[in-house]
Amino acid sequence: MLKDLIEYVAKSLVDNPEQVQVNEVEGEQTSVIELKVAKEDLGKVIGKQGRTARAMRTILGAASTKARKRSVLEILE
Repeated sequence: MLKDLIEYVAKSLVDNPEQVQVNEVEGEQTSVIELKVAKEDLGKVIGKQGRTARAMRTILGAASTKARKRSVLEILE
């Protein structure tokens, strides 16, 4: 569910939605959501001064609290 949420938001932001890759690494207490986009779309996902990335992390935090999990978003280059 959380993976799908991040994938939807990322695909809405970028110019190359077909190159968006989202991978979820489950840990015992924390799951890490890894987001990989095309090199030219990296700036769109991060945003000015990291605002877009921070907003995505906030949304993920709210959704993971509702799911009673702890999730971390990592944007890979």
